[in-house]
Amino acid sequence: MSYGVRLRIWGDYACFTRPEMKAERVSYDVITPSAARGILEAVYWKPAIYWIIERIRVLNPIRFDTIRRNELESKIALRTITQAAKGAAKPIEALVEDIRQQRASLVLRDVAYIIEASFIMTSKAGSSDNPGKVLDTFQRRVAAGQCFHRPYMGCREFPVMFDAPPEKISDPDASLLGERDLGYMLHDIDFGRDMMPHFFRPVMRDGVIEVPRPAWLESLSA
Repeated sequence: MSYGVRLRIWGDYACFTRPEMKAERVSYDVITPSAARGILEAVYWKPAIYWIIERIRVLNPIRFDTIRRNELESKIALRTITQAAKGAAKPIEALVEDIRQQRASLVLRDVAYIIEASFIMTSKAGSSDNPGKVLDTFQRRVAAGQCFHRPYMGCREFPVMFDAPPEKISDPDASLLGERDLGYMLHDIDFGRDMMPHFFRPVMRDGVIEVPRPAWLESLSA
């Protein structure tokens, strides 16, 4: 059995990067279900529960902006860190001047969504874990603005603000009315099967995207 929650999120910028774009970042038109699940997990998560995104409501018009940022072309190798931890006289450093690159990104701006989700109790739930306790804790943390780490809109430099949505949701912006095929989008990652990515083809109707349930839920249920 699943139990539902709602969360309103917004931010100045967002970048939910399309995997088919290699050199430059290009965002999907809207937030992906996997990114929405990550935001819920940032607010409240434990091994006893698994969040399921059911519906995404787009509140603001979809607008894009191009920005240019300094990025690094590589990172410190794990082998270097492991060797240093074992006492090797090898510096752990990255010279920014040598590996810095400027890259353009096509990002979303002035984004706002309402995430409608549910959760299931997993096989890792203990005797003290129950759905009522999870719901109360989640709602209390949302009301207080608490989170384990600051959630972000695809990139860590784009932080998320969040609160409980109002009971009455206003009509969608005129630009969101009608039906829009958003193309293929990342649905989620099946962590139980070698990080297998799953894609789906969402259709936004009057600003609302219905998200199908993941196929691997049965393996997680208690």
